[in-house]
Amino acid sequence: MSTVIENLLARKQKLVEELETAQTVEDRDRIEHQLEQINTALDFLDRPGPEDGR
Repeated sequence: MSTVIENLLARKQKLVEELETAQTVEDRDRIEHQLEQINTALDFLDRPGPEDGR
């Protein structure tokens, strides 16, 4: 599971760097949408599972 999280965090870092240099509104929107998806995935992976909540 940690590999998935590491990959998501690496992708997030790359997107943040791309966002800083994005030239068009379309590029910014695309990057921001991908960042939202990554954040959602990270939030989901960070939640305790049913076995953790006991």
